[in-house]
Amino acid sequence: MRTSAVTVMKSAVRLLLLAAIGGLCLELGERIPMPAGYGSVTIAEAVVGRPLTPVSVAGVARRTARRCAVGVYDC
Repeated sequence: MRTSAVTVMKSAVRLLLLAAIGGLCLELGERIPMPAGYGSVTIAEAVVGRPLTPVSVAGVARRTARRCAVGVYDC
């Protein structure tokens, strides 16, 4: 019975230690500035109205046709 209590205590200590480390990492992550163009990935810019943007006429028509074909809308 003593060994199970020790095991539970060790697990609790590990959990608290991991939670403290995770909290510290989250706090540090907010304060460390990251450059916008980090690595080979740059900032993505979507121009509204282009064919593949979510609010373009073509995108809305494509989604409406797909949803009508599937039966989401009563077309």
